[in-house]
Amino acid sequence: MVEEQSESKTSQKHRFTFNLIRQGKYRFYSLTLDSDLLAKICFVTTREEDPKTGFQRVLDKKRAQEIADYIDSGLGTIPNSIILSAQPEASLQLIKNGKIIEFVEKSSSFLILDGQHRVYGFSLAKSKLRVPVVIYNNLTKKEESRLFIDINTKQRPVSNELLLDIKRLAEYHTDSEHLIMQIFDFFNERTDSPLLGLMSPATKSTTKLTRVTFNAALKPLFSIFKEKEIEEIYEIIRDYIHAFIACLAKIDVEQTITKPIVFRAAMQLFKSVVTRVRDRYGSDYTVDNFLDVLNPTFVKAKPSWFTHARAINNLYEKLEKELNDFTL
Repeated sequence: MVEEQSESKTSQKHRFTFNLIRQGKYRFYSLTLDSDLLAKICFVTTREEDPKTGFQRVLDKKRAQEIADYIDSGLGTIPNSIILSAQPEASLQLIKNGKIIEFVEKSSSFLILDGQHRVYGFSLAKSKLRVPVVIYNNLTKKEESRLFIDINTKQRPVSNELLLDIKRLAEYHTDSEHLIMQIFDFFNERTDSPLLGLMSPATKSTTKLTRVTFNAALKPLFSIFKEKEIEEIYEIIRDYIHAFIACLAKIDVEQTITKPIVFRAAMQLFKSVVTRVRDRYGSDYTVDNFLDVLNPTFVKAKPSWFTHARAINNLYEKLEKELNDFTL
């Protein structure tokens, strides 16, 4: 894409080569613009409002700053097209036998239909980059509104579960995240895992444990492991979960371990149980020793604690109370 400046500097016109694309009844132009120019010619609210104020009032500056920092880091790329609707102020036209697009540089030349935070981020960034842009022309307000709704409702975001799985593949995570991801994979793949066949690495599931649930439940635990190797951490948690599921089985609710609230409650209880096992048996964290602490905790437990919505909401408090009552 090649930009040409028009001969008249006072009119602040810009010219670019483009590709014309047709989709159904719509035609739009595909081209690239410099990020600093893009920030000058776009707005997100009504044309009567100052564009810069519009950005700051409507959009999330923190999110835009994260985009700006990402650009300035020099480590990433943003290939998604910004989608714009040309306004009368742009005086958009085709010249040179329809091979060049020309528009006037004004702060209200283009309404952003998609990419508001990216454009705001570009305006905050110190670095400049070339940005893919799609420009619609001659849209009515009704068409602009419908396109905005379609673009922002029919594009589904990637699930958190898939993002976590992709972060693992991309090695794009912190040390603690990396450790938890490895442990998740152990539970998902190893034949000695009490959760084998009960885990969903990349998709949401109502019958299996996802990475999101697993990560959230395990993250608070790692302060107690200190410098233990990952294999030992896995083995301790594995034997604890084996014991917890065995206790659930005694009241015929072992399948509830995959419920997020049950799994979180089990892992919340982990620290208290580990402390009691250590007091009795030192560092001998076996299934039998975990059961020795857990069994009395489940003496009064009822299936409804793990299956009924109202009862399950304070499951951890119930279990913690039973554990404390037994050990007092």
